[in-house]
Amino acid sequence: MNDALADILDRQAAESESEQLLGALVDHGVFVPVHANGSVVFLKGSDDEPVLPGFVSEACCADKLPDAAGSVHCDALRLVDITQQTGVGGLALHSDHGWARVPTPLLLHTLRQRGLRGAGQELLLRPTTHPVALALREALGRRLPEFPAIRAVWVSQARWRDTGAEHLMLHLAVDEPLPSASGERLMEVLLAEVPLGDEAPQLGTLALNVATHADSIAELDALELDPVRAPQQRPKRWWRR
Repeated sequence: MNDALADILDRQAAESESEQLLGALVDHGVFVPVHANGSVVFLKGSDDEPVLPGFVSEACCADKLPDAAGSVHCDALRLVDITQQTGVGGLALHSDHGWARVPTPLLLHTLRQRGLRGAGQELLLRPTTHPVALALREALGRRLPEFPAIRAVWVSQARWRDTGAEHLMLHLAVDEPLPSASGERLMEVLLAEVPLGDEAPQLGTLALNVATHADSIAELDALELDPVRAPQQRPKRWWRR
């Protein structure tokens, strides 16, 4: 159960404690209802637009949405993946005694600020030789020196443990406040040079601040994903005669 999120929603303090609510959502996730075939159950918001429902516990989901076949726990990365795949504009978070709506951009912004907390339990990252990944690495080697605030970029194949769904992932270590303006400009440059056609895999990106997300960056280094580093960050080599 996401106790921190439940406390805020039950007290109907989502508006006054929005930062704490977003932090609880990103750090601990929610339970998303599913149909018997495993597909996600969506609800209609007050504007008749579909929203992705999230509940603070399995019991809460069963009580509030008894027609659902069950629920699955989703961390923030999984929630972003669902919203991007479906185009849903927001989440409707529910506890036993309250609820709140969270626009998808706010979720993504908070995720970029807080990094990869807990994501390793849901995502498996590994090196890849996919042609798109190789083209991205080649373009990064040429263009990264133009972005001094970006220390390194990891290109990997990401797979969700629960569904097996896969996509390419770029993690950026940046030396500037998040959301990273340099990271956004770099992605524009990369996608202009390496356009993603209809047959290309999906591409996700996440910027990590080198100071506040040092642990997550160390985890990425430990995975031996062979990052593309900025020239000033590449290790020096010394030769003896």
